[in-house]
Order: sequence, then structure tokens, then C-alpha cells
Amino acid sequence: MKNKILFILITFVILFFGIINIVLAEEFDFEENSGLIDTGQGAGYDTDSLVYDSESALNNTIGNIIKAALSFLGVIFLILMIYGGFLWMTAKGNEEEVTKAKNLINAAIIGLIIVVSAYAISYFVIKNLSGAALPK
Repeated sequence: MKNKILFILITFVILFFGIINIVLAEEFDFEENSGLIDTGQGAGYDTDSLVYDSESALNNTIGNIIKAALSFLGVIFLILMIYGGFLWMTAKGNEEEVTKAKNLINAAIIGLIIVVSAYAISYFVIKNLSGAALPK
């Protein structure tokens, strides 16, 4: 029981700080605050193509949402692997607990493979059908 409470507490702390970082990252306007556009113009480069239109802004937003979701799933995978390893190490030879830990680790790996495969297939299909890839 104590381990479950500790696991839930650690999960919420990680999620809380992860959400704060995502929110704080949205407040920073990189184009205005970085000075890179001014520097590029001073060096003689064409920076007009760096200004985003509404379509590319939507594409970037969707790409950022997908990246955030995949990052979140990666964190969940890591937590499940650590929890499964912890269960296995604390099983003390109890075959039932070892089997439970192995099943948890296998399920986490299979879930990660399904998520990465779904992303790879959708990326491939979108790239080949539309001629453009998802924003990186």
C-alpha cells in the first residue's frame, strides 16, 4: 500500500512539472525575443520565409500536440518499466509476484511498440499522400 501511494505521488509530481514546462514554453515568443530574425536580416539573408502563416501555424500546433502526447507516453512507459523492475526486485522469490512484474514489463513494451508503430505508419502515409511531412 505504501509503495502504491509513493508511486502515485511520484507520478503526479512528474506530470505536474511536465505540464508547467509545457505551459511556460508557450509564453515565450521565440521570433520576437530571440533576435535571430534581426541578425539574419543584418547578415543579408531573406527572412521573409520565416514568418509563419496560419496554415503552418496550425501544422506546428498539431505537431507540438503530437510531440507532447508522445513525450507523455514515453514518460508513462518509463514509469511502468521502473515500477515493473521494482516489483520484480522486491518479489523475494515469489513466483506470482515475478510473473506479475514480467507481465507488466511485457505490456509496457508492447504498448510502446504499438504507439511508435502507429506514429510511424501515420507519418509515412501522410508524407506520401500529401507530399509533406509532419512538422519536426
